[in-house]
Amino acid sequence: MAVDYAVIVLYLAGMLAMGWWGMRRAKSKSEFLVAGRRLGPAMYSGTMAAIVLGGASTIGGVGLGYQYGLSGAWMVFTIGLGLLALSIFFSARIARLKVYTVSEMLDLRYGGSAGIISGVVMWAYTLMLAVTSTIAYATIFDVLFGMDRTLSIVLGGVIVVAYSTLGGMWSITLTDMVQFVVKTIGVLLLLLPIAVVKAGGFAEMRDRLPDDYFAPLGIGGQTVFTYVLIYSFGMLIGQDIWQRVFTARGDKVARLGGTAAGTYCLVYAVAGAVIGTAAKVLYPHLGSPDDAFATIVKDALPMGVRGLVLAAALSAVMSTSSGALIACATVANNDIWARVKGFLAARGATPGGQDTGQDPADGRGEEAAGGSDEVRDNRLFILLMGVAVIVIAIALNNVVEALTLAYNVLVGGLLVPILGGLLWKRGNATGALASVAVGGLTVIGLMATLGVLANEPIYYGLLASLVTYVAVSLASKPTDPAVLTAWRARLAGEAAPDEAGEEPAPSSAAHGV
Repeated sequence: MAVDYAVIVLYLAGMLAMGWWGMRRAKSKSEFLVAGRRLGPAMYSGTMAAIVLGGASTIGGVGLGYQYGLSGAWMVFTIGLGLLALSIFFSARIARLKVYTVSEMLDLRYGGSAGIISGVVMWAYTLMLAVTSTIAYATIFDVLFGMDRTLSIVLGGVIVVAYSTLGGMWSITLTDMVQFVVKTIGVLLLLLPIAVVKAGGFAEMRDRLPDDYFAPLGIGGQTVFTYVLIYSFGMLIGQDIWQRVFTARGDKVARLGGTAAGTYCLVYAVAGAVIGTAAKVLYPHLGSPDDAFATIVKDALPMGVRGLVLAAALSAVMSTSSGALIACATVANNDIWARVKGFLAARGATPGGQDTGQDPADGRGEEAAGGSDEVRDNRLFILLMGVAVIVIAIALNNVVEALTLAYNVLVGGLLVPILGGLLWKRGNATGALASVAVGGLTVIGLMATLGVLANEPIYYGLLASLVTYVAVSLASKPTDPAVLTAWRARLAGEAAPDEAGEEPAPSSAAHGV
């Protein structure tokens, strides 16, 4: 195992080195939170694929393949479908908004009165996503070094928090690109063919396993439908995903790069299910399906290769964890803490009492005032959220329930007002707020009654949210025409802030481009 250990240690050291390099690059809020909105097609597609394909997609995807066969691909497949839908239909408009968070988009669309509640919901979702990703370190470090669960979580969590805090989105982008390459080589080019060969090829796999393992809907039609509601729709509205869209250099990059990343996810989904099916042939009596990935890596691969594949699994976990962490910190600072400070301070002015001259919905008044170091503040919030994530991950045991809870509340509460704002001009702030409240409470109430893993909470939560949004919007005053005019201008890229990726100068005058 010495060679495997060396591969992993070099990989982890490289992640920290990239964090240090990113710190030198991130000099403004835009650079720190959205990589200066300057990513080209290759970097954008690679990092987007990296963040959506985490530990659940890798370890969990192989586990579903072990349990259900090829139909186990559906969970990751629906993630890819959601990313394709986002990229093709919405990403260009999202990128042109030039905001930092989903809640800022809602403020722009509805006139500044929908952001605080959506910010709290999005913060809870990104926090739990970061927690569940962090817990996955325990599985990998247990296979590598035989570490106990707590030490594994602390080790992996500290590394991710360190490079994320140092360089923000630039560090995360660089590490995600490396993680994308390692993941592609480790899982698709090495583990997949080796697993199939070890299992005797597809013909032997068909002979050794029941026919259900090769049925397209062997996992169950209702399960597939639920995956679509949770994961496909979750891809459309998650802060962690939108924050990557904000890094695109332009509309074309967001659309084409995201389409490439979504297509990659579809391939990755099938690969994980095939690996899991091969593992079922080789190890038919494992105690848990989630043990399939670690078992086949440990027993079927030669040294060196084994270390690279484990590094691929580690990279999958780290990419999702770091993306969720910076998203959580961005929402906590920009959507929650900034609003609390604004409420405590004089309305329409910064804490120092000077009017910024900025649109409050733009979310940039703090920085324009020049009264605080936004990079320092966001770095501090990443550190604080990172510590909280590690502590919660140590205390939490049921990863599946935590992740399901997060996605259910996110989709049930925010899907309708976000897509409604993009697609239906009659929707208004009153309808959006009512939709968030009714949808979120319906989901939470039904999960408490029927169980977190039940399908009904998301079904009825979405229905209640949609009915409430339409009914309340139609029964109340339409959105102010001035707000809609400003919204349409931002969607068209006509009234966006500075395109150069730099923040407005303290005088509130934008830099020339």
